[in-house]
Amino acid sequence: FFSQVDSANAGRVLASDAAVFLKKSGLTDLVLGKIWDLADTDGKGILNKQEFFVALRLVACAQNGLDVSLSSLNLPVPPPRFTDTSSPLLLSGTASSDLPWAVKLEDKVKYDAIFDSLNPVNGLLSGDKVKPVLLNSKLPVDILGRVWELSDIDRDGMLDRDEFAVAMFLVYCALEKEPVPMSLPAALVPPSKRKPLSVPGAMPLLPPSTKESHQSLPPVGILAAKTPLTT
Repeated sequence: FFSQVDSANAGRVLASDAAVFLKKSGLTDLVLGKIWDLADTDGKGILNKQEFFVALRLVACAQNGLDVSLSSLNLPVPPPRFTDTSSPLLLSGTASSDLPWAVKLEDKVKYDAIFDSLNPVNGLLSGDKVKPVLLNSKLPVDILGRVWELSDIDRDGMLDRDEFAVAMFLVYCALEKEPVPMSLPAALVPPSKRKPLSVPGAMPLLPPSTKESHQSLPPVGILAAKTPLTT
């Protein structure tokens, strides 16, 4: 991963390059911001190899529902996942549809209870029914407007059960003083809303991934490592 981002072999990664790469994790901008702050210990906007490894480890923690904090660094987690065909750890067919939903199951149960209490019609809540709940958070109106825009994923002026969960998730993030993203991160799109969107995106991934598998074998060193052992 490091050599992918540090293509010039400078031994360090600039903030702009790291940001583009880390966004492929599907995590929200606010989580990635927190990861960057913890990894960039001296605040120079540059990560050396060790600091970049810390960032990767924190991405893996966040993707597995663990706290983004230095205390999580020693916990056992699988490697981070990035939606990019040139990633050595990307399994074929991994698309945004396979990302774990950022809304945790226990939170979804709470949001569903609020949803049901608002008397949805045909599984949908109108803006008029959702508005008092949003205003109740005492967040600024411009923030609440953005929450509504991001959560009304199919743009029908109504929220279904999953879209309402997204709205509640964003409200609670904002209450924790975390910025509401300008666009909805892939990990926050409910799985029920991903399938139609991910099919066109998944089609062009096939040719690059077959090409990529040939290109990425030598640098990964699998062949070089195994050949001496088998002869």
